[in-house]
Amino acid sequence: MTLRNKLSTAATSILSAAILSAVLFFSAAPRLHAEDNDRCQRRVVHAEHELHEAVRRHGRNSRQANHERRELHNARERCWTEQHRWWDEHEHRWRTERDWDEHDHDRD
Repeated sequence: MTLRNKLSTAATSILSAAILSAVLFFSAAPRLHAEDNDRCQRRVVHAEHELHEAVRRHGRNSRQANHERRELHNARERCWTEQHRWWDEHEHRWRTERDWDEHDHDRD
């Protein structure tokens, strides 16, 4: 095999590897974004559940309920910081305005 053929084969291999790497990288990006959405949504749902349980067990104005309100706020804030949206468990949808009500559970 001549030097020119060896270089051509090496260049083709490198180009193929680069194309394959780019395809794998860009196909993984949507999946990672979906995983971030799922993780954010699960954190908010969990915090909502914990708040409801604290209110049920200890009362609306208890120390435990106030702690869980802060946890819910932190979960929503983290979603907002990471994705500029937050999961509204009551309406089962993503919200794109930072308009959550810190006392929305006080009326339940």
